[in-house]
Amino acid sequence: MPNSFFPLRLHFRLTVLLALGVGLVQAQDGNAAITQADGMMRQYFQTGTTLMYSISAVMALIGAIRVYRVWNADEGHGLAYKAAAAWFGSCVFIVLVATVIRAFFGL
Repeated sequence: MPNSFFPLRLHFRLTVLLALGVGLVQAQDGNAAITQADGMMRQYFQTGTTLMYSISAVMALIGAIRVYRVWNADEGHGLAYKAAAAWFGSCVFIVLVATVIRAFFGL
């Protein structure tokens, strides 16, 4: 009889310990975590913005080369203007995204 009672007793103890552990985990301060996340975001934001501007510069160089190639191969069909507008628009978009994010978060 004691052998069949021991697993039930063990399960009860484990359940009580688990319930207490969950209660302790939930009792942690949420403000500290939010403050830490805010600090980390502000710390990495300048690096991310610089990275976005660098990607935009590389895209502009690649776009300039591609537009030049299309312009030389174009026979008056207007493909060079479409290519230039597309590449210019993508570079402006990525710069605007970085600026809007900076303004939105107040950095």
